Amino acid sequence: MILSNALRILVLMLALSVFQSVHADAGPVSVVSGTPIESHFQYWEDTGANATLAEVRALPESAWQHRPTGKATFGITDSAYWLRVELHNQTDRDQLLIAELAYSQLDDVVFHELSGGTLLREFRTGDTRPFYPRDVDHPSMLFRFQVAPDNLKTLYIRVATQGTMVVPLQIWHQSEFYEAAANEQKLHFFYYGSLAVIILINLAVFLTLRERLYLYYALAISGYFLFFAAVRGYTLQHIYPESPFLHAHVLMLSIPFLAMFSLLFCMEFLKVRSHSPRLYRALQAMLAFEILYFLSAPLLSYDTGIRVAAISAFGFFSLLLVAGPVTWAAGVRAGIFFTIAWTPLTVGVSATAGRALGLLPENFFTEYAMQIGSGLEAFILTLALADRLYREREQKIQAQADILQQQKARSDAQTRLNEALTHDPVTGLPNRNRFEWMVDEQFRQHPNGRFMVGVTRITQLEEINRTLGLDRSERLLKAMAEQMIKLAAELPMVHSTVNSEGREELVYQLSGDSFGLLVDIGKTGDDFKSLDNALKQLAEPVLLDNIAIEPNPRFGAASFPEHGKKAALLIRNAHVGMEMAPHGPHQTGLYSRKNDIYDESRLTLMSDLREALHNNQTQLYYQPKTSLATGKVVGVEALIRWHHPERGWVPPIDFVPMAEKTGVIKHLTRWVVDQAMNDLKALHEIDPELTISVNISARDLSSPELIGLFETRIKRYQLKAEQVIIELTETAAMDDPHRGLKALNELTAIGLKLSIDDFGAGYSSLSYLKKLPASEIKLDRTLLQDIESSDSARMIVETAISMGQGLGYRVVAEGIETEKSARLLESLGAEMLQGYWICPPKSLEDLKAWLDVERQVPGRGDVYSSAKRSARPRDV
Repeated sequence: MILSNALRILVLMLALSVFQSVHADAGPVSVVSGTPIESHFQYWEDTGANATLAEVRALPESAWQHRPTGKATFGITDSAYWLRVELHNQTDRDQLLIAELAYSQLDDVVFHELSGGTLLREFRTGDTRPFYPRDVDHPSMLFRFQVAPDNLKTLYIRVATQGTMVVPLQIWHQSEFYEAAANEQKLHFFYYGSLAVIILINLAVFLTLRERLYLYYALAISGYFLFFAAVRGYTLQHIYPESPFLHAHVLMLSIPFLAMFSLLFCMEFLKVRSHSPRLYRALQAMLAFEILYFLSAPLLSYDTGIRVAAISAFGFFSLLLVAGPVTWAAGVRAGIFFTIAWTPLTVGVSATAGRALGLLPENFFTEYAMQIGSGLEAFILTLALADRLYREREQKIQAQADILQQQKARSDAQTRLNEALTHDPVTGLPNRNRFEWMVDEQFRQHPNGRFMVGVTRITQLEEINRTLGLDRSERLLKAMAEQMIKLAAELPMVHSTVNSEGREELVYQLSGDSFGLLVDIGKTGDDFKSLDNALKQLAEPVLLDNIAIEPNPRFGAASFPEHGKKAALLIRNAHVGMEMAPHGPHQTGLYSRKNDIYDESRLTLMSDLREALHNNQTQLYYQPKTSLATGKVVGVEALIRWHHPERGWVPPIDFVPMAEKTGVIKHLTRWVVDQAMNDLKALHEIDPELTISVNISARDLSSPELIGLFETRIKRYQLKAEQVIIELTETAAMDDPHRGLKALNELTAIGLKLSIDDFGAGYSSLSYLKKLPASEIKLDRTLLQDIESSDSARMIVETAISMGQGLGYRVVAEGIETEKSARLLESLGAEMLQGYWICPPKSLEDLKAWLDVERQVPGRGDVYSSAKRSARPRDV
């Protein structure tokens, strides 16, 4: 019934269009003051779309056809159309007029203004051109001109488009146009505002209830919003005026977008899957088609895309029109609302599609039918959703009443359960949840106060549990908890809280072996003696079954607000501080952000380092090593350098130790070895005898890949193994003596040399060092700091050199910054020098240039003259 009525309306409009075309009036348009201008025009179809203005003006009158209404729809065509309209000013004053083609989707529009056969002005516009400049800031195709009193002007308008050729031409008095445009803008504002309100309401409901139905509906209405805004030209005007290409694709994409979410909304709203499986499959097929169209739309030409959109829209809306009655008949209440809502929208879409395909004339109904239908559909479906929400709310209220009745019966049990959940079952102490709540509450009430979260961990508990059993370890925990409560009660600076049952809470159990308390620093007067005494007592052995058990507690602390403003963070930092505690008994480790190896920014730094290594963004600098016997450069040491895109230059001390702790050192070493071997190959073009030193860490020695890494790189770059020196710090060599010695022996077995770096800085066993297959030691720079001014320092250095040479090592002094130090070390027997006085670390290219100069300038055999030539202030 509804479809038959719609077809009758369409046939009536077609008949009216034919009637209007037959009764055409070809005379000039009369311009009279205070009277709306009755627009009509003549048109000619340029099938080749290549006619010039001169050719069009030369056409015979019989070639022109007439449109008395000023509106015409020619469907989708490749032809260009020329419109001609003559205007006669019948007044005694100049008339300011505006010619309007009220269809924003025309690709190319050219206005020609002629008077007496003379071309006065030509203006080009269209939605394939940037929006600005236009004669009038309005989405329609507008042309402003002036007609003198009792004068005749002719407008020739060329129109071409890949979409629908709709040419609603209207001639306006300028003031009347602005008034009409303002009124139209109010209607559009009301329409788009209503859609925006509906979208926001449904998004709010979705965010509250988390039901996809409301999200689908909000997105479907958003699709209508975007479609009409694009069709009317508002998006091109206000959002991307310089991107007409984007405008065309937004229009094409908005159609499948609104269709996809309308289909999803329909399936969810009508519960089609459970009530009509056949209809559900049809909707799924349509959804798949719309998704395919959405994905392929950017690849289609505008002409093809619009044709597909118009045809698919007819099928899509017809299918949804059927969905309402089908589910209605199946007993779904929502089907009633859906049928009522979708009927006017389907009629509107049919009218719009008919207009786009040239089947229906251009008039108010065909222009605004879809907007009117979509507005009614949105309003009705919003009422339907409100009805659904109301019914669901009633059901939920009833369900909640039942739940409340049940909860009332369980309230006492729930209270007891909450008590159990907030206290440790073994010690009876309040647990971490209670502690965090209490601490955060204190911070909230005293934001300017100074507090300290203290944490105690019984480190021996696991061993006690394995040795004496679970029962005794639990009794130990109880005894220590009682002792902590007793000691805390004697300390006025320990914060106490009274719980709902009137019990005082001083000490909290954070985990199985950890306890916490809150200290009010304002009550200590910066005197922590009483607290230290309590910790001493807590560290004393506990007598259990005539057995004195050492609990070996460790203590950590973090301050508010310096180390955090939340309890959870302060507990975490106190645990980290515990790891920083001195090795002495009962000493508390105070958190330090500087020494926090678990700091998030440092972990982020490691992630950035991984990425930098992967993208080859790190660099190697090289510092020469010079022989005192010959004065020649005998080798270079590879030093890692990293320029972070946000932090700038990151010193190796900031990332190498962290890399060792996190395992990134393996990736770093692999990159350094590969790059160093490659660069050594380049340096051999200058001096084939140069060696290269590469630093490795104790973590690298445990890697089974290390030997293979050196073997493959030496073979790849055709190097001699004896020209590669591995540098390992003295303390790293002692980290795991057995495994380290085994790995070093394997490395030297393939021909690599070993150098002990930072010799004299650690506490190594000389007997162990003697076992290392090293051929070189590098004196730590700290030994050389006072060598020029201190006799004892010189004696220590001389002893170290003699001892190293006695063990068969070559001795390298690094960190040399003055000539005096260099000469003194030479006199003490050092064999090689390395430092800023000779040459600072340089990039590969700079080092090659420096080596070229050293090779060419006279005096190369003198290390002192070389150093003087290259000496400069030390880099920071």
